[in-house]
Amino acid sequence: MNSINRWAWAEVDLGAIKANVDVLVKKAGRAQIWATVKANGYGHGAVEVARTALSAGAGGLCVALADEAHQLRQAKIVAPILIVSEQPEIAFEQMLRDEVVATVYNETTINKYSAVAKRLGVVGKVHLKVDTGMHRVGVPVADAMARVEQINAIDSLQLDGIYTHFATADLPSHDATAMQQRRFDELVAELDRKKLRPKHVHTSNSAALLRNLTATTDIVRVGIAIYGIAPSNETEDVAGRLRPAMSLQARVSHVQHLAAGEGVSYGLRKKLERSANIATLPLGYADGVPRRLWSVGGEVLI
Repeated sequence: MNSINRWAWAEVDLGAIKANVDVLVKKAGRAQIWATVKANGYGHGAVEVARTALSAGAGGLCVALADEAHQLRQAKIVAPILIVSEQPEIAFEQMLRDEVVATVYNETTINKYSAVAKRLGVVGKVHLKVDTGMHRVGVPVADAMARVEQINAIDSLQLDGIYTHFATADLPSHDATAMQQRRFDELVAELDRKKLRPKHVHTSNSAALLRNLTATTDIVRVGIAIYGIAPSNETEDVAGRLRPAMSLQARVSHVQHLAAGEGVSYGLRKKLERSANIATLPLGYADGVPRRLWSVGGEVLI
């Protein structure tokens, strides 16, 4: 709900989004940046962020849901859009009409998606997602070649890309990223030997880009870094040139003077060591502000 009567609001700086994409595009070198705008652009506004990122040099977009892709197409955005997981069958026709790039990894999904494409008389672009170790979604490495051959045998599908997703790229000391990269590289080498390598081969996310792990990728699926946030504490140093794009603003709704020893708010956990003026802001945990913020050094600027 948008309200003009609230004393609290979020401000999104599209100039920061543009500056961040510019930094990331330069860092990616030969690889394209595809901006991830799922979940309404991480709350920043999917359409606005998508337009800004594309104007700053992004080559495509990533979303999680068919409805998110459709929203972008309804906004007249024509750039490539990759939906990064399989979707329910009811969404297939709209996906094909929107000319998005579908992610596939299950044999049944491939057959059903191709059948809808054949009925519509179109060729659907797909990227095959490979599970190299994250174990969320994707075809196991051992079965990936069979899926590639299945897709290539279907006239109504075009294998436009193959990719995987790193589980620990934001943890430089963890060895899983190297393991995943090795497994994926071995698969791509086999594709090369069989002359089955698709147009796009990609692995990297925000953390991988910030750590320069992009040597074997031609697309970088950048999410949180676009919005100016480091993926983890361990990557904050290399994310130093990024600018946070969102700020939470509020007017002070109440001020009162309390004596030393008085407790404040739920649980009265915060005891005043001295008398002080206490300001109330009209925001709470119903708005997504965690109640534990008082205990971890949360601060505001007044």
